[in-house]
Amino acid sequence: MDRKRCTAIVLAAGSGSRMKSAVAKQFMQLGGRPLIWYALNAVEQSQIIDDCILVTGAEDIAFARREIVEKYQFHKVDTVIAGGGERYASVANAMRVMAQGNMRVQNTDGYVFIHDGARPFLTESIIQKTYEAVQRYHACAAAVLSKDTVKLADKDGFAVQTPDRGSVWNIQTPQVFDAELIIEAYRSLQENMENLKQRGITVTDDAGVVELFTDIRVKLVEGSYKNIKITTPEDLMIAETFLS
Repeated sequence: MDRKRCTAIVLAAGSGSRMKSAVAKQFMQLGGRPLIWYALNAVEQSQIIDDCILVTGAEDIAFARREIVEKYQFHKVDTVIAGGGERYASVANAMRVMAQGNMRVQNTDGYVFIHDGARPFLTESIIQKTYEAVQRYHACAAAVLSKDTVKLADKDGFAVQTPDRGSVWNIQTPQVFDAELIIEAYRSLQENMENLKQRGITVTDDAGVVELFTDIRVKLVEGSYKNIKITTPEDLMIAETFLS
């Protein structure tokens, strides 16, 4: 049996607002390199991932091509596209590119690895574990068990429930899916977006889209506590510590 094609979607369309930076966070320096370099390098070096769609701000496309893809010779980056105002819109744009076959090699029946470009500590081990899981379960997400006790609160901020910590996971990326499954799930999301907004339902990750619009269950795969997302200046300091 031929090995199915694996495409990575690397999301780098965020702003620097929570970082209190004029520079988009994905281009901020970490260990002497742009933050986005680390995720793209993990993709480039991977034995599993074949190609990549880089999603960035519309105004950053030329810069990303020149100063990231070409400068660091990330040959697996097939195309650089504009993201949307929300994360789901950025992924939906990438799904459209895949569905329409606008890549050097089409992939509508392989696997899709969706990863936040602001998570610099993606490893081949995490890629391998999620790859093995998606082959078996069709949908999976890297995650770690919560170290903290979690409380559910009412609208006034009073604790109403304490879930068993053994069943509470912090979700990470990559989140990995059968290509056909995730393309169709995002197509359904686009068609039902207004309805979801009216019902007050927000979508914060790709697994949530699959949960909403398919009957496929998402398998949680052990990620890494180092696989942090850089969101605040404090996160950047932690990342520098990890690097050193």
